Amino acid sequence: MRTAILFVATLLLFTVGCSREVTGTARQDPNQPRAAVTEDGYGILVGDPEAAAQIEVFTEPQCPHCAALQADFGSELASYVSLGQLAVTYRPVTFLDQNGDHSARVSNAMFAAADASPRAVAFQAFVEELWAHQQPGGSGPTDAEMADMAQNSGIPAPGVAAVAGGGEAVDTRDMSDLNVELLAEINIYGIGTPTVYDLVNDEVLDINDDNWLSKLISTI
Repeated sequence: MRTAILFVATLLLFTVGCSREVTGTARQDPNQPRAAVTEDGYGILVGDPEAAAQIEVFTEPQCPHCAALQADFGSELASYVSLGQLAVTYRPVTFLDQNGDHSARVSNAMFAAADASPRAVAFQAFVEELWAHQQPGGSGPTDAEMADMAQNSGIPAPGVAAVAGGGEAVDTRDMSDLNVELLAEINIYGIGTPTVYDLVNDEVLDINDDNWLSKLISTI
């Protein structure tokens, strides 16, 4: 049984960054963290699998609170992932697909992009774009629109092509069923999104705390 209980989280934007002007041609670091499908086949690990901080994010493509999480913390997640301090495993669920396949198609696009082994920061940018263009209760973005988001985010060409093609990259029904089961195991208060789980300390994080992410990193 799939239960849709949305947790309302009021989140504040918390960004950290610095820059300097450099000259010359930028080169991609071959050792930078990547995104890849998890061993069970139903999650996407973004970042160094040996990172000191490890979290799972249970998320629904039509959940407005999941969109708020990405809008408010996406850049901070990307920063810690790029530094090798954090790894994020996205576990999509599709319990809001009552009258369509919006959530299933977005989830499938995520796995199609991940199969191309993109840079972790590129995949995180893709996730932010997907949730920024959600249409709760609607048909959701088209395959072509999601492919444009993937390309603009820096997903490699094979991943962009896979997203555009719309072919099955994951069995979204089995994916959602397994991830809902995992969510039910860790969250005794109900099945809701977004839920962020600290794999290292075996606890659900309080994302109502505006500083939850910085506090997590401060403990490593």
